[in-house]
Amino acid sequence: MDVEDQQLRPRAVHTAFTGNVAADLPRVTGGAPARPARRTAGTVLAGLGRTMRPRQWVKNLLVFAAPLASGTVVRPDVLAATLLAFALFCVAASGLYLLNDVRDVDADRRHPRKRTRPVASGAVPVRVALVAGGVLLAASLGTAAVLARPALTAVLATYVCISLAYSLALKDQPVIDLACVASGFVLRGVAGGAAAGVALSQWFILVAAFGALFMVAGKRYAELLALGEQAETRRSLREYSASYLRFVWSLSAAVTCTTYGLWAFEMRSDSGIPWTTISVAPFVLALLRYAVDVDRGSTGAPEEVVLRDRGLLLLGAVWAVTVALGVWTG
Repeated sequence: MDVEDQQLRPRAVHTAFTGNVAADLPRVTGGAPARPARRTAGTVLAGLGRTMRPRQWVKNLLVFAAPLASGTVVRPDVLAATLLAFALFCVAASGLYLLNDVRDVDADRRHPRKRTRPVASGAVPVRVALVAGGVLLAASLGTAAVLARPALTAVLATYVCISLAYSLALKDQPVIDLACVASGFVLRGVAGGAAAGVALSQWFILVAAFGALFMVAGKRYAELLALGEQAETRRSLREYSASYLRFVWSLSAAVTCTTYGLWAFEMRSDSGIPWTTISVAPFVLALLRYAVDVDRGSTGAPEEVVLRDRGLLLLGAVWAVTVALGVWTG
């Protein structure tokens, strides 16, 4: 007996005693989930917190990439601007997650894992999630307009517009959905440069773009394997095959490694140890290590893979140290 059956059966027994079959029938036969036994202000707030997905905020650390690569992050003004960019993206992303869960509520209720999400399960009312999402988006854009550089405000607004378009329609379009999700990572990297007033290398943008595409293709591959015949819960998955997604992540991984090498050689110092060139080794090894999880189909939640894989974390630390040495000694 699954979770939904456990929720529905008590109401079915109840109708046998009350005779109010017409009122309770929709909850027994499908559609909306049974109302939670207790919905208090505390449980709704906790559900909103879960729907905002704070664990996903780790993605927003990408705003620090450009200031770190340029060596300007230690300047107080640059650090403050980058922290503001990080906070704005966290608030905006949380608002988008709330609105996305409202948009996908019916599909999530048919999904074996997503049906336990607070909005899909009924722990958070749809109207509450909708209002909260709108408030968070307005707060992030309004704060950016007042406190941030115009360039950062423009990048954040672009991120919000693309994300909303993705949630409303583009997520059902094959290939376009991959590009939309990958653009979110790229815009985070661009936002760091915009916040700090740092010019971005063309190689930096390409590494971010194709590295993101690599991760997104791996995520879709994991979803395809996990759902199997139930892949219709996401329309775009109907158009993908395992071999096609393997092709996408292989191609994107190759371009990522190539463009990173070009960036590393561009940043190489003519004197001393070429640390940025050396950083190519841990970077490629980390990519290959992550590809092991991609091939297993266990990258449905990339941030969880990164945080729990100690070998990947070690390679990432070595890469970060070599890049830092290249920046500070170059």
